[in-house]
Order: sequence, then C-alpha cells, then structure tokens
Amino acid sequence: MKENNTTQQRIEDARTLLEDISARLTPQREAVLKALLANPTGHHNAEEVLHAARIYLPDLGIATVYRTLELFTRLGIIRKLDTAEGQSRFEYNADTNHYHHHMICLSCGKIMEFNEDLLESVETQVTRSTGFQVVDHCLQFYGYCISCAKTKPEAGS
Repeated sequence: MKENNTTQQRIEDARTLLEDISARLTPQREAVLKALLANPTGHHNAEEVLHAARIYLPDLGIATVYRTLELFTRLGIIRKLDTAEGQSRFEYNADTNHYHHHMICLSCGKIMEFNEDLLESVETQVTRSTGFQVVDHCLQFYGYCISCAKTKPEAGS
C-alpha cells in the first residue's frame, strides 16, 4: 500500500517519540500505527485496530496491539476514550491543541466530536488558584444522539 507524505511524516514523528524513550518502531508498532492512520478520525476499539493492522502484518496478536495502544497513549500519539459501556476506544491524536471533546451516545455507542473549548476559563482558574499548569484536558458528554433520542420514551411516561 502506497503511503502519502502525511502518513509517512506521522510515522517518522512516532519513530522520534519512541527513540526519545529508547524504544523502537517495531514492525508490530508500525502496523498498529498504520491501521490508526488509515482512518485518523475514527474511534477504534482494540479488536478493530487488530483487524486493520493485520493488513500490514497478518500474524499480529491482540496482546501486542493492547501493549502498543497503551504505549502510544502514554506518548501522546493516540488518545484513549473510555466509553459509557466500559470499552476503551482509541483515536489518532492529530490535534496539537485540546479543543476536541466527545459526545458518547448511551444507547447506540456512537462517538461524535465537539470542537469548541469550553474549559478555557476553568483552566485559567485552576492555574490561578493552585499554580498547576494545565496542558490538556478531556471532556466527554454522555447522553443520546439525535437518532436515539427520537426513539427513546420520554421520562415519566
């Protein structure tokens, strides 16, 4: 599969981050990264990542995928989202700022993005009050998407 310049640059960026901690971009890690980069705006569970990564490395195992996802999360290459049903989902972290939040439907599990920073004043207050320097945050809204809200019985009916 031919890779575009953006994909190749993101792979090299990951290689640099790994080298900074004296780790390597192994073929297994690269396969996981390529799987995530194939759909960089998606929110994938580990099994979906495994399935997509096997295009690049057919004998890849699920334990390796889990370890790689955790490592990439620690390095900031990807973001981990904990959904209402307790399943983790992962997305490529193309965003260098943190104006990126999620709405998670409690009925169908759909994850939608919301790109407005609602916490800027809260961050400022935290820093002012405590001296803590906020560099990022994660905001998740749980509720019902438009489709599920239409089919959900009204409370008290």
